Amino acid sequence: MFNSAKPSLEELPSTLQLVRSTIIAGFAAVAILVTVILPAEYGIDPTGIGRTLGLAEMGEIKKQLSEEAEADRELEKSNGDQSNLWHNLRGIFISSAFAQDTGNWGDTVTFTLKPGDTAEWKLTMEQNQTVEYQMIVEGGRVNFDLHGHGSGKSTTYEKGRGSKGSEGRLSAKFDGDHGWFWRNRDKVDVTVTIKVRGNYIDFKNKG
Repeated sequence: MFNSAKPSLEELPSTLQLVRSTIIAGFAAVAILVTVILPAEYGIDPTGIGRTLGLAEMGEIKKQLSEEAEADRELEKSNGDQSNLWHNLRGIFISSAFAQDTGNWGDTVTFTLKPGDTAEWKLTMEQNQTVEYQMIVEGGRVNFDLHGHGSGKSTTYEKGRGSKGSEGRLSAKFDGDHGWFWRNRDKVDVTVTIKVRGNYIDFKNKG
């Protein structure tokens, strides 16, 4: 049997070397936590590196989906058939009102989301540019998050759960992409139409 030689005391790492290695490993772990794990998992990006690498947006989406799931559970507990009926009637009124709008819109897009599907459309805008928008939801309800990111910044303008439609004005807080992330949490296909007009550079599908 081959027995390896027992290392001498001189060959063993000193206490100082062990302490130094431990400190270096600790700093490396903290660096990975701050620049990779926090942005990718929780949308927290204190250094800005995560957003540069595209990790911060991934974390924001994960956080958003987690919040959506929790909000949906609470919605199911608190809302009965009467609440669902109100959502449906409200959706009919909103859709009818939007359909009667004859104003000129800069861009109009329509897409269908199957159960569980998501979509994301963003306006490229400069700070203080303002647009008007109308969102029409037909066939069911959606969860949405109206937010913006760019120039090393991010913000949330509005969130909706079980929405049948929305309208309003969006004023960009900084240069970047500003728009909507939708998820169909219903059990049926849902058609979403979004109309925008005002001051913006372009309107693109990001999903």
